[in-house]
Amino acid sequence: MANLRVAVDVGGTFTDICIFDESTQSMRVTKVPSTPDNPMTAVLNGVRRANINLTDVELFSHGTTVATNALITRKFPKAAMVTTKGFRDVIEIRDGTKDDLWDAYSDVSGPYIRRRDRFEVPERVDFAGNVVTPLDEDAARDLGRLLRKREVDTVAVCFINSYANPAHEIRMREILAEELPGASISTSAEILPEIFELGRFNTTVANAVLGPLVSGYVENLDRSLTADGYTGELLLLHSGGGSMTSEVVKRFPVRLAASGIAAGAIAAQHVAEQCGFANAVGLDMGGTSTDISLIADGELRETNEWQVEYGHPIVFPSIEVLTIGAGGGSLAHIDIAGSLRNGPQSAGADPGPACYRRGGTEPTNTDANLWLGRLGTDLADGEMTLDRASSRAAIESTIATPLGLDIDTAADSIIKVANANMADAVRLVSIRRGLDPRDFALIAFGGAGALHGADVAKELDIPSVIVPPSPGVTSALGCLLVDIQHDLSQMYTGAADAADADVVEEHFRTLELEGRDRLRHEKVAEEDAVFQRGISMRYQGQWRSLQVKMGSGQKALEEAVQLFHEEHEKQYAFRQDETPVEIYQLHLKALGKTPKPSFKPSPVSSDDPGEPIEIRDVHFDGSWHRTPVYQRENLPSGAAFIGPAILNQIDSTTVIPPEASAVIDEWFNIRISLPTATGGEAAETTASDSTQSAV
Repeated sequence: MANLRVAVDVGGTFTDICIFDESTQSMRVTKVPSTPDNPMTAVLNGVRRANINLTDVELFSHGTTVATNALITRKFPKAAMVTTKGFRDVIEIRDGTKDDLWDAYSDVSGPYIRRRDRFEVPERVDFAGNVVTPLDEDAARDLGRLLRKREVDTVAVCFINSYANPAHEIRMREILAEELPGASISTSAEILPEIFELGRFNTTVANAVLGPLVSGYVENLDRSLTADGYTGELLLLHSGGGSMTSEVVKRFPVRLAASGIAAGAIAAQHVAEQCGFANAVGLDMGGTSTDISLIADGELRETNEWQVEYGHPIVFPSIEVLTIGAGGGSLAHIDIAGSLRNGPQSAGADPGPACYRRGGTEPTNTDANLWLGRLGTDLADGEMTLDRASSRAAIESTIATPLGLDIDTAADSIIKVANANMADAVRLVSIRRGLDPRDFALIAFGGAGALHGADVAKELDIPSVIVPPSPGVTSALGCLLVDIQHDLSQMYTGAADAADADVVEEHFRTLELEGRDRLRHEKVAEEDAVFQRGISMRYQGQWRSLQVKMGSGQKALEEAVQLFHEEHEKQYAFRQDETPVEIYQLHLKALGKTPKPSFKPSPVSSDDPGEPIEIRDVHFDGSWHRTPVYQRENLPSGAAFIGPAILNQIDSTTVIPPEASAVIDEWFNIRISLPTATGGEAAETTASDSTQSAV
């Protein structure tokens, strides 16, 4: 019987593979270099490298950067947009904002579909869904013929009030299907039936331009896995923290944008729960970037509007993650004012850091860590040998000599700037919302997260750092912890105190019928289907709304209003109970439960870490320290350390600085305790209670 669950996460530098064996309750991991030109090559290389027999695989889950990279590089197929007459420029006019309000010379990048490829047809539906101007089918058919001559591969159909009545979009799609056989067609009423046209149009346009690219990738990967013996569904992680089958991905490819980023946040939530922390910050530092996520009161923060590029909103529920250009491959450089900078430019997988000896000549964080002794010369279990001399040459020529610094100070400065950038990002997701990072634990993972985690925590006065058992592939683990998930919504505007509870209930049942239908197509058994309701509300006169949980029954709406007041006070520090509340939108998460690994704690066996594999000179705080280096895989649960110490493993390296202490817990996480200026402690529950509940 199939007994393996495999997760693959494609990163900018490495592709991570995580294999959980149900029969032995054990996990193993491996890494292979990413192949940016064809990410599927790295996925299949990883399967082969891990010696996975696909006939033994029960579940194959995949987080991918294909959609995100396509939106960044804008390597799109020939695409067109069809819209209501007079609304051709909605996605170009946008909302008038800028990423940097004070930079008069910085413009927002252009739309994903150029103006010459955006077309209008006569039609009009009013806000209530009444037909004001019928669709001009002759004009629609003429346009279809024109698009065929232009050899258009994909079309976004965006009519102004289609969220209220999709009939015209449905008919336009039928006409285009006749005139453009084989083309991918996305309609805004299907993709995002919401009122505001900018978000709806742009999300539909993004879905359209990604359609052929993502469909081709998914089909080829699915075919290759099937040919090698895999008989299950290929599941792909989406930005909302759930997964979709390959067939659904072809309809909603835009949901794969930020796929891999969400995986890391989900894994951080799992580790925080396992270790008894209700509040935690996820620090996922890879080769190219660092992703910061926030877990507050045990819940990951979500957002309903985000973008890969500023000014081009994607309005699907997504786990809120802040990404900055700070990774192992981030380049250190001197700006025009003579100041030391770190990132966002990256050496990537090719040519990589100077120490890779693949042609890179500029210093990176990896080069600085290598020179300072924090990183060993063997990487990925000896698969790659790093050259310290190349790192020194790059740091000296680019940073040390121009700034008049010695090599040690220059390398240390590179690391300090990178840590300051990450600490600033943590402040943005915490302090900006009135949350004190000192009340949180830091979950440090990714290939480089464990190298920098303790230093970042010290900068923020965070007392506890947790490093998962396999930090370099923790994001891949996140792919194994999610369910199939669809996020459905429906506009419903009106005063909450005048709303008919039975009518609201009927709307939710309609959404649940659609959710059941989607889950049925994904072969989810009826007993594995779960539905979670939500409702967006706002105070009368407000523009923005706030989503809260919604129950069922006659009292559900009244209870939701009370919850809205409470959540509004939490997020915005005020509430107005006397002000009328308006319903804005209904939401439904349709979940299909999937098998998940069940982790068991290991009894604490010894606090003795044993003999180190070597003693290495490592640079901390301006001086060199004789530092023991341990092989993490050999350490028992309960092993304790007093810093400085270095813990090596196949996928990452953990740095425990001087004055810090660390212990390997029963889950084989490394728990690092740091001295703080305030003497504060993280919000940790009783370890025995929390770990048992996490199981």
